[in-house]
Formats: sequence, structure tokens, C-alpha cells
Amino acid sequence: MSDGRVVVATGAARGIGRATAVAFARAGYRVAGADIAALASSAMDYEPATAEDLAQTGRLVEEAGAEWLPVVFDQRDKAAVRDGFAAVADRFGGVDVVFANAGVQGFASLLEMSDELWQDQIDINLTGTANVLRVAAPLLVERGGGRIIVTSSTQGQHGTLDGAGYSASKWGLIGLMKSAALDLGQYGITVNAVIPGLIDTKLTRHGDRYAQIIRTGGNEPTGDVEKDERTAADAERKKLPLGVSWVEPEDVAPLVVFLASEEARMVSGTSFAVTGGDSANITA
Repeated sequence: MSDGRVVVATGAARGIGRATAVAFARAGYRVAGADIAALASSAMDYEPATAEDLAQTGRLVEEAGAEWLPVVFDQRDKAAVRDGFAAVADRFGGVDVVFANAGVQGFASLLEMSDELWQDQIDINLTGTANVLRVAAPLLVERGGGRIIVTSSTQGQHGTLDGAGYSASKWGLIGLMKSAALDLGQYGITVNAVIPGLIDTKLTRHGDRYAQIIRTGGNEPTGDVEKDERTAADAERKKLPLGVSWVEPEDVAPLVVFLASEEARMVSGTSFAVTGGDSANITA
């Protein structure tokens, strides 16, 4: 158990962020859940998280017996991130763990990619996460140590058809994580990355993502979203050694909680994957 340590989880309104916030609550943490809770980019083809989504995460955290603080900010805005973390420190007295998880994903060939699609993925996923780490790290130093976990992706370990912006941002996060581990280790702060595979969330369950999976297999989508979903699901089931189409957010959360634990105190500067076995297709 955490004995009331404080965690800040970004992207907490739903998906991996929500599942992990609840897992931290069950492990005895006080939980601050941060999210933009609004449209982050009009270039993305899925519905954005809402204030009600974030409130629902809060209800689940409190049902698990933990204290909860919702924090709303756009992580591209470093001043807003600073204000958000100040609110957490004011409420809970400090910060012990940061799960920098928020991100967006869109698809287009480099030949067709809009400036907005490229820039928003880099600005939100990479620069935004760096803003979170740059604001949070001094708070962890003040605390005498702590844990930082960032969410990268399998697409941060290989190229992605129609996904250069996302892959670039998630590869960048691995470099950020490793560099932060070198910078912050002297202060008793560990920094690691989780590598989710294709997770059952709003970010992956939409037509553009199904089309991308189908094109990766050398075929063309039909444009019928339900039919393309079935085709994509079947392709993923055949690809993954564990025979699933999507990994559940709740399968990622325990790994994050472990990396935040005292048992993981000598683990830093590395990545851990939850991919349904897809990791076997990636070098090292």
C-alpha cells in the first residue's frame, strides 16, 4: 500500500488514465486526475473527452476509497500545467508520483498530412508531456524522490503506416524518458515508460484507425465503419499471440502502479510493454 502518497495522472478522463487512476486509488494513493476535458485537436477523428468523463473517473476513484482532485489543463500551456500542479500540492501537500499519460492520435500519409495534424501530435504528446515533467520534477525533488511514468506506444518503437506524427511523438517520449532518468536519478526519482499496444479506448475505436489497420495488411477499407471494425478486429486477433483484438486499459494499469511502487525503486530509464504479445514482433 502507498500510505497516502499522492499521484497525478494526466489523460485521466477515460481510457488508460481512468483505469490507472482507479488502480492507484485501490492501492491507497490520493489521486489527482488531470485532463483537458475538451476538444484538444480538430484534426483527430474521434470524440474528445468531456468534463463529465473526468467527473466519472472521480466517482470511481472515490468509490475505491481514495481522495480525489480533478484538474483541468491543456498540457501545451506550461503555465496552466504549473497552476494545476500547484493546486495538487496545495490540496495534498505535495506530489509523489506522476503518470504522464495524456495524448492524441491521428492518421494521414506524409503526402496528405495537414500541418495541424502533425503539429498537434508533437505539441500535445511530446512537448506537452515534457511540460508536465518539467513542472513536476521540482515538486518530486522537494519531496525527496518519487516516480515518473510516461505513456509511449508500440508505435514509438516501429514505423507506422499513415502515422508518422504519432510515431515521431512517441519515439520522442522514449528519448525524453531516458534523458529524464539520467537527469533526475540523483534526486531519488525514477523515470520509466509503459508501452501499450492497441488499447480498447476511444482513441483506437474509430474509422480512421480501422482503415489504418486494414491498409497495413495490404488491403483497402470499405468505408463501412462496422464492417471495417470487424475486419480490423480479425486482423489484430490473428496478429497478436494472445489472440485478442484490443488490450483493455485495466490490463495496463497494474504495471503503472508497480512502477510507482517501492518495489520498483531500482527500475529506471526503461520501457515495459502491455501488448497482447505484439512485443514479440518488435526488435528488443
